[in-house]
Amino acid sequence: MTTKNRRTLTAPELKGVDWKTSSYSGGSESQCVEIADATRSHSGIAIRDSKNPAGPALLFGHEAFAGFITGMNEGR
Repeated sequence: MTTKNRRTLTAPELKGVDWKTSSYSGGSESQCVEIADATRSHSGIAIRDSKNPAGPALLFGHEAFAGFITGMNEGR
C-alpha cells in the first residue's frame, strides 16, 4: 500500500484514470496487475491488483517508476 501525504491510497480514490491490464496478467493466474497514468490527478503512475480494484494502490513518481521498471528488467 502506498501513502500520499501520510495516508492510505486506495484505487477508487484515483478517479478518472484509465486502468490498463498488463499483458503478462492472465486468466486464472494469481498475478494480475493494472497500471494507470495518474499524472493529472496525482502526479504519478498508479498500480493496482486487478482482482481487487477497490483495494490499495501503489503510486510512483515518474522517476521512481522508471527505476522500478529498470530494476524489474534487470531481475532485481
